[in-house]
Amino acid sequence: MNKQETELLSQEIEMLMAERSRLLKVVGAAAVLVANTEVQSLPQGAMDAAEMLSETLNALPEETLKDALDSVQAELA
Repeated sequence: MNKQETELLSQEIEMLMAERSRLLKVVGAAAVLVANTEVQSLPQGAMDAAEMLSETLNALPEETLKDALDSVQAELA
């Protein structure tokens, strides 16, 4: 691998890490929203969307969800 290829790979990794960080914040915020939502007070369409979101969050690996929640807590503090 030459120097240019190494530099391009490094830039790609940095870009992916930044994207992961942004996605973790979105997931963390979504998890907080779901945790603080009273399902009974939602209209049916919103209830279905909240259920889908909840199922998707629950399917995440525990470590990823923890990272997401930590990411949001760090920003809220």
